[in-house]
Amino acid sequence: MTLKIILAVVAGIGVGLFLPDSFYGVTDHMLTIGLCLLLFFVGMDIGKNKNVLKDIRKSGAMFFIVPFGVVVGSLIGAVLAGTLLTYPLNESGAIGSGLGWYTLSSIIIAPYSSELSVLAFITNVIREIFAIALIPFVAKHIGFVEAIAPSGATAMDTTLPIVSRNTNSETAILSFSTGLILTMIVPILVPFFLYK
Repeated sequence: MTLKIILAVVAGIGVGLFLPDSFYGVTDHMLTIGLCLLLFFVGMDIGKNKNVLKDIRKSGAMFFIVPFGVVVGSLIGAVLAGTLLTYPLNESGAIGSGLGWYTLSSIIIAPYSSELSVLAFITNVIREIFAIALIPFVAKHIGFVEAIAPSGATAMDTTLPIVSRNTNSETAILSFSTGLILTMIVPILVPFFLYK
C-alpha cells in the first residue's frame, strides 16, 4: 500500500510538471472531494465491525488514556524536531498532528503549503515504516499497551495485524479503539495548528 501511494505521488508530480497553471484552481476542489470520499470510506470500514461498541467498552479508562498519550507524545516530538529544524511551532505541530495518517494529513496541509504537505507525507510514511519495525520489539521488551503508540492512527488498520500478532486480544481491541479515536482527531488537529 505504501509503495502504491508513493508511486501515485510521483506520478502526480510528473503530471503536474506539464499542466498549465490555470488547472491548479480545480485541484483544490478535487482535493476536497477526495478528502470527503476518504473519510466516508474510513467510516464504512469502521462500521463493518458489528461488535465495535462492545469491544471498545471492554477497554475501560485505557480507551481515553492511550490515545491521549499518543497525541501528546507525537506533538512533543514534532515540536522538538521542528524547533531543531527551525520550523514554526504551528507547522511542526500540524505535521505531528498527522499521527501517522500520511494521506489525510498531507491533503489537509496542501492548500496551506505544498512543501509542508510533502514533508507531512514523508514524515508520516516514515512513522508507519518505523511502527512496523518497532512494534514486535516494543511488545517483547517494553509492554503490550506501549506497542500501540508507534502506530498512531494506523493502529486500527495497517498496523493492527502486527499489534495483534505480537500482543494479545485485549491489546488488539485497545489498538483498534485507539486508532479509531486518533483517526477522528486528525482532521480536527491538523487544521487547528495551521489556521488558528
